[in-house]
Amino acid sequence: MDGDFVIGGIFSIHDYVRSEQNTYTTMPAQPQCAGSIDFRELRIARAMEFTIHEINNRTDLLPGIILGYKIHDSCESVPMSSKFALQFANGLDLVLNETNSCSKFAAPTVPVVIGDSATNPSISVARIFGLFGIPQVSHYATCACLSDKREFPTFFRTIPSDEHQAAALARLVKYFGWTWIGTVRSDTDYGNYGMAAFLKAAQEEGICVEYSEVYYRTQPRSKLERVANVIRRSTARVIVAFLGTGDMKFILDELVQQPPPPLQWIGSEAWITDPDFLRFNICGGAVGFGVPRSVIPGLREFLLDLSPVQVLKSPALTEFWESSFSCSLKGSSEFLRECDGSEDIRALQNPYTDTSQLRITNMVYKATYAIAHALHSVICNDAKCSRTFKFTPQELLEQLRRVNFSTSNGFQVNFDSKGNPAAIYELINWQFKKDGALKMVTVGYYDSSKPRGQEFRMSSAISWVGGQTEVPVSVCSESCPPGTRKAVQKGRPVCCYDCIPCAEGEISNNTDSLDCMHCPPEFWPNTKQDSCFPKPVEFLSWDDTLATILTVFSITGAFMSVCVTAVFYKHRTSPIVRANNSELSFLLLFSLTLCFLCSLTFIGQPSEWSCMLRHTAFGITFVLCISCVLGKTIVVLMAFRATLPGSNVMKWFGPPQQRLSVLAFTLIQVIICVLWLNISPPFPLKNLNHYKEKIILECGLGSAVGFWAVLGYIGLLAVLCFILAFLARKLPDNFNEAKFITFSMLIFCAVWITFIPAYVSSPGKFTVAVEIFAILASSFGLMFCIFAPKCFIIVFRPEQNTKQHLMGKVPSKAL
Repeated sequence: MDGDFVIGGIFSIHDYVRSEQNTYTTMPAQPQCAGSIDFRELRIARAMEFTIHEINNRTDLLPGIILGYKIHDSCESVPMSSKFALQFANGLDLVLNETNSCSKFAAPTVPVVIGDSATNPSISVARIFGLFGIPQVSHYATCACLSDKREFPTFFRTIPSDEHQAAALARLVKYFGWTWIGTVRSDTDYGNYGMAAFLKAAQEEGICVEYSEVYYRTQPRSKLERVANVIRRSTARVIVAFLGTGDMKFILDELVQQPPPPLQWIGSEAWITDPDFLRFNICGGAVGFGVPRSVIPGLREFLLDLSPVQVLKSPALTEFWESSFSCSLKGSSEFLRECDGSEDIRALQNPYTDTSQLRITNMVYKATYAIAHALHSVICNDAKCSRTFKFTPQELLEQLRRVNFSTSNGFQVNFDSKGNPAAIYELINWQFKKDGALKMVTVGYYDSSKPRGQEFRMSSAISWVGGQTEVPVSVCSESCPPGTRKAVQKGRPVCCYDCIPCAEGEISNNTDSLDCMHCPPEFWPNTKQDSCFPKPVEFLSWDDTLATILTVFSITGAFMSVCVTAVFYKHRTSPIVRANNSELSFLLLFSLTLCFLCSLTFIGQPSEWSCMLRHTAFGITFVLCISCVLGKTIVVLMAFRATLPGSNVMKWFGPPQQRLSVLAFTLIQVIICVLWLNISPPFPLKNLNHYKEKIILECGLGSAVGFWAVLGYIGLLAVLCFILAFLARKLPDNFNEAKFITFSMLIFCAVWITFIPAYVSSPGKFTVAVEIFAILASSFGLMFCIFAPKCFIIVFRPEQNTKQHLMGKVPSKAL
């Protein structure tokens, strides 16, 4: 249609160009479109017509100006779109006539162009128009590459860039927990750039791609079969398809012949909103992004207002009419009947007449209005517009950059510095209707301007592949539960891994942990190794069975010592008590009582005072005990030495000297203990090394030298006592107790020699138990060896408790 200003339009109403073989002997024929007509694309192209007519009828926008249009079908072909771009730019006829002169000046026939629908043709048009400075507004070319203003300075679009769509698709995949996917793309700039952006975003989201196939509809059938077989054999249950409509049709037609296992399709805007694909049931449950749906008042009536006379004026409309009604407008033919006028376009149900999902159509509507507003700013002043105003494409380009208005159906139109609009998408879901047919349902929204994590807004439930209500699972490996860590399988993507249980002492408290972490020193993992619990504390507590047994023996030993003391005190004037140095005997019984009782200090939770008390009390009481035994042994030796003629040794080892020797020997141990406590005393210690899974509460020695000095001094006195007693063993049996002392010292030394390796190697609370056992065993040894024979005589053989018997005047009898 002619007008004061003519707007160009390029749409992909057909899929491809018929290939002709050149003979190079005659002029090649003009390229012709082939394939079936795309009814949806025809509706989109006619929306440009409708919008121009609507603008021409307005009085507030371009008043008095008539806009015209010139629309061409590029057949989604780069050569065709380039030809039309050149024709728009130079104003010459499409057909080269030998009689015409090419040297005459040709002005551009259009100041601006809408289109093309596909990315590749749009890129070729943008390269040509960029050289001449002619603005181009695309309604459907989404390639992010077109945002490069250095390469495409005059390109604008009303549909969001694939840069946003690719990021949205990656976040959609991540949102539903899919980490193992397949991808397929068109072998075009649209598919390659879009998939590259998607794969980059997917990698940032931690998504792995099992396969990434590429296909273009003109490639050999063998390539199509290979792509289809890869999809069929894959283990990924989610496939992201960044395809143009033509390529997608070929792939789906191939897959239908031998359907793959149920796949969750994730679609790009190019095909997810195309109603022609709703016939493919294998795509049931598909999810993808589309530009927001709209309503354009009056468009449906315009589309249906067609008569055979109008239709014959346009080859595209003629093909649409004949294809829809299976009749010929130019008379009957071998295959079609002649149209008889009974055809009712309102009864048709196809993408041309379906105005329920006006998405890309609205992009054309917005693009046409954007051009009208820019043109208004250039040629109009004070509500007056000039039909003869001469302007350059650069002036129109500048005004296009500045447009900012709302359309009558409520959509904001403006462009950023890259010529792109704001990225707002609807989340489209293909759901089955009751009759088994598929329908497109909006289930959510995506707004790239929202903060990260808030871009999605779900409005209704999604019906997944197979009509499921639960989100399908598509992972290479199942999630690793807490208590395990992920170990990547060699030679495979990071999403393929094995779940390795955490090592001993380590936990992981999150799903899919990359590493396990050590529990703090005083904590230990539970059986599932997903949390740390405080280690159980072990010490010889009072309610422990072992502690109860040792306590009973300790108290029993102390009680026996008291009983023996009572017996001795009662018979303190008897010869056997008097003959065995009653003073040292009572002191020995007192020290034995302390020895039995000091073992109780080893039971219970160690504290600072109990640790110092238990070792020092044990060391001092035992030295007191051994000092008394040593004193008794020396007394025996001295007593018999005194019986020798001329000997007066007893005056040198009388009672004062005996008391002094016991005091001196004990004082040395007291000094050792005081030095130990001052320099490095014992202290309560949490032993975390012996057992990994529990804490041993024990007393640290502080100074090991101090501990072994205390034990060594006890051992030295015991060995000295043993030697002296051994030397006195052959004295008259009835009198001396040297044999009993020898035997008691033998037991004492044996117990403590055995104690050393047992103490060092015993674990935990058993270390304390071994020490208590050594104390009790040696104390009982002394008790039974030294005092049991005397008590037996006092209580059960009183007739032997006489001076004559002790002096050897009465033959002794074996006990």
